[in-house]
Amino acid sequence: MSEGSTDLRALGFWKIVARVKPDRVLVDEHADQIGRIDTAAFRAGVRLRVPVWAGNLLLLVGIVAGGVAVWLAFVWDSPVWKGLALLAAGVTWAIAVHSPAHWLVGRAIGIRFTDYFMGGPPPPRPGLKTDYATYLRADPDSRAWMHASGAIATKLAPFVALAFWPASGAPWWSAAALLALGVLQIVTDVTLSTKSSDWKRFAREKAVARSREP
Repeated sequence: MSEGSTDLRALGFWKIVARVKPDRVLVDEHADQIGRIDTAAFRAGVRLRVPVWAGNLLLLVGIVAGGVAVWLAFVWDSPVWKGLALLAAGVTWAIAVHSPAHWLVGRAIGIRFTDYFMGGPPPPRPGLKTDYATYLRADPDSRAWMHASGAIATKLAPFVALAFWPASGAPWWSAAALLALGVLQIVTDVTLSTKSSDWKRFAREKAVARSREP
């Protein structure tokens, strides 16, 4: 793998994985090997990555920073700065809560993770790489909700910040901007994520769960 192609899709690897997923016996037999191949290809192809603990710590700092921004929206006197602080909280939370939500739900259902990295569709954002052996062994319906968790957390973030607006004294435009951000994220989920991101993976794993024999 270190000297060959790391494009697993072109090599037909994911077609094989799709055949394995619905069969519990095949998962038990091949999960470890599939996980090793996936991890090796990922690490050969992605150089900008950090350990999971470091990524979680950085994003936790972001979540705390969003909380500080809300506090500033209450203590500052300037309406403009109040509005900017509240808007900063919504944007920061929308970025910072996504991957930790995946991590929390994933760990709860037995999935481990190997790395944080920068990726995704533009603009680049923090991503969390699964340990694919543990991913395969997890219940597929639970895997689906692990994928959904990050998307849901991101969509809620601007509305959580918006909930502080009435008491903060921030101007109307900050509320309008947070509402617009929340609605825009929902629209992009409906139009894009169902085709290429978390909600596509959600639907894929739901289909696997339906295809498994009781």
